[in-house]
Amino acid sequence: MTMCITSHLDKGVIVAEYLLGKSTYRQLGLKYDVDFRIIHSWVMKFQGKEKPKKKSANDTPQKAVVNLDEALVVLTEALHKEKLRNELLNTMIDIAEKDLQISIRKKFGTNQ
Repeated sequence: MTMCITSHLDKGVIVAEYLLGKSTYRQLGLKYDVDFRIIHSWVMKFQGKEKPKKKSANDTPQKAVVNLDEALVVLTEALHKEKLRNELLNTMIDIAEKDLQISIRKKFGTNQ
C-alpha cells in the first residue's frame, strides 16, 4: 500500500496483470493501493464493457425528446418501407395467380 496509481501506464499494467489471471481485483487493489472497484471499472473499460453513465436530471427530458423524435423518424421510414414491400409482394402474388391460373393465397375458413 505504498504506491499511488496516476499514470495511464500503471493502469495498463494492472489491467494486464488481471487479464493474465495472475491476481484478483481485490489482490491487485491491496498490492497497488487502489480500490478494487476502480480496477474493475478499468478492466471493463478496456474490454469495451463499460457501464453507461447515469443521466443527470437536467439532461433527461431534452435528450428523451430528441431520442423520441429520432426514433419516430426511423420507425416511420421503416413502416413506409414495409408497406411498400407488402404492396410489392401482393402484386407479385396477383400476377402469379393470373399468369399461372392457380390460387396461391390461402382461403381462410376452408378445411385442409
